[in-house]
Amino acid sequence: MNAALNDMGQSNVLRAEPMSKHTSWRVGGPADLFCKPSTRGELEAFLAGVPPELPIYWVGLGSNLLVRDGGIRGAVIATGGLAKELDRQDDVRVRVGAGLTCMRLARQCVRWQLGPAAFFAGIPGTVGGALAMNAGAFGGETWRNVDSVDTIDRSGNVRTRARAEFDIGYRSVRGPSGEWFLAGTFRFEHDAATTMTTLKAMLGRRSETQPLGVPSCGSVFRNPPGQFAGELIERAGLKGARIGGAMISSKHANFIVNTRNATAEDIENLIAKARAEVARQFGVQLEPEVRVLGERLGAAS
Repeated sequence: MNAALNDMGQSNVLRAEPMSKHTSWRVGGPADLFCKPSTRGELEAFLAGVPPELPIYWVGLGSNLLVRDGGIRGAVIATGGLAKELDRQDDVRVRVGAGLTCMRLARQCVRWQLGPAAFFAGIPGTVGGALAMNAGAFGGETWRNVDSVDTIDRSGNVRTRARAEFDIGYRSVRGPSGEWFLAGTFRFEHDAATTMTTLKAMLGRRSETQPLGVPSCGSVFRNPPGQFAGELIERAGLKGARIGGAMISSKHANFIVNTRNATAEDIENLIAKARAEVARQFGVQLEPEVRVLGERLGAAS
């Protein structure tokens, strides 16, 4: 292994780190290398030391991620240790670090009377993850308010890129390859109508309809055009369906929860079952919103 990696402290670089500690489903096998840098310098040093043939994966809170039981052959970078940047640039623009939680962004923008930003409170992850997948909630979507982003490549080069350099779709973002999001600058409007009371009411409705407080990844499937994935799964009779320790939530059918000691294979098989049954009954192909990484148990070398 490159000397640059060996020079970093064990608090920053771990080997064979169980990803079950770093995903909201609480499942996942070990990553070959796991780095949680606390400074830009540590991040750049780690990137410089990773062999060019080794894949690199970035995670925030692991809330939209299924890591298979065989783990990840490559290096994982967790952004949660980086500075939680949140700066107001001018009357309408806010600069936000990738490791900041979407909830914190929502709360601060409501205090600043900027919007639409309250919808970020419904995204169970970080701003970096929201940028990577154009995450949305409560009818809002991340990239509708993006002005520019800062990215970094595996050589440590940092660039500022305009929104126009990315192809944005529903839960999809395509841009320059080999770059990851470090920060985003968002452009909002003055919004005195949305208050903390409004935000609390939105979160209250969310807690009534979603299985919060139990291990899940948030929404598993994208909504098909003009339809709702959860409604289709419920109509297919799959609410409460189980495979091993994984269960389709009885509260919201587009959520799969880890009831007790579920494996990634349990979850992946339940995802496949929901897709197959909805396709059989309604002719609709559900597309997963969750990102699946790693190898199945037994396939790892």
